[in-house]
Amino acid sequence: MARVTVEDCIDKVENRFDLVLLASHRARQISQGEQITIDRDNDKNPVVALRQIADETLSPGDLKEALIHSLQKHVEVDEPEADLPQIASQAEETPDAELAPEENIAFDRMSEEELLAGIEGLVPPEKNDDF
Repeated sequence: MARVTVEDCIDKVENRFDLVLLASHRARQISQGEQITIDRDNDKNPVVALRQIADETLSPGDLKEALIHSLQKHVEVDEPEADLPQIASQAEETPDAELAPEENIAFDRMSEEELLAGIEGLVPPEKNDDF
C-alpha cells in the first residue's frame, strides 16, 4: 500500500531522503491534530501524509519550510534597530555637500610593527610533563 504511494511521491519530491523527512513531519503534524486534506480511508498517519504529498494537496516547499521552522531552536525576530531613526535625522540636518570627511572618524588602528611587537611580547604557555 505505501510502496505505490512512495512511487507516486517521487515525482513531487525527487530525493527519497527529503520525502521521508517531509512525510514524517507531516505525519507528526497530523497526530498533533492538524487537519488532513484528503479522505483517511482507514490509513495510518504516515500513509495519509504520503498520499497528501502525492495528490499535491500540500506543497513540498511549504512542508519543507514548516519542517525547518519546527527544528529551529532560536528564531530571530526582525526588529528595527534603534540607531536607524537617529541616522536618518542626522542625514536630514546635514546636506550632502556638508557631510563629515572620513578623517574626522576615529577607529582603533594598529600598525604592523605594533602588532608584531605585541605578538613578540606574548609569553608561550609553560610546558608540563604531566600531560
